[in-house]
Amino acid sequence: MEYVLIIISAVFVNNIVLAQFLGICPFLGVSNKIETALGMGGAVTFVMTIAAIVTYLIMYFVLIPLNIGYMQTVAYILIIAALVQMVEIILKKVSPSLYQALGVFLPLITTNCAILGVAILLVQKEFNLLESVVFAISNAIGFALALVIFAGIRESLDLVDLPKGMKGAPIALVTAGILALAFMGFAGIV
Repeated sequence: MEYVLIIISAVFVNNIVLAQFLGICPFLGVSNKIETALGMGGAVTFVMTIAAIVTYLIMYFVLIPLNIGYMQTVAYILIIAALVQMVEIILKKVSPSLYQALGVFLPLITTNCAILGVAILLVQKEFNLLESVVFAISNAIGFALALVIFAGIRESLDLVDLPKGMKGAPIALVTAGILALAFMGFAGIV
């Protein structure tokens, strides 16, 4: 039951983007098309899950035993950067079209504060390794869900005749705010 609560909380109630405001840059930048949003969601899911495992192991088997826990953020950034490079190489070989579609936003995963935030939250919440993996995957799914829903709404908004002052970023921010309010409706679940 504890794992179900972690999943529901991470995906809906405490959504990493809409409730905790982490990962806003790729959320706004890659949400123009559903296909690109799905690709970014998949890349973030992969990187966040692997990063959670590796950072957990580094924290509890290297940093804490050596009494250098204060190096946590630096170590996590280096780990995430290496993982993103690995994902970039794999995407370039496996799916060149997705690699081209993600463009500059793929390297932005390196500085995606959602991935770093989840890695730090794992330590703060004192999760074990399995709980950490479930938490990371759930947050990644929540990120991807919010991204895909937002991309779908933005694609629909392209078909609507909006006032000139609301086109582009203004309507995107208003839509993101309304989407965040919609996800707040899940707050009573957990």
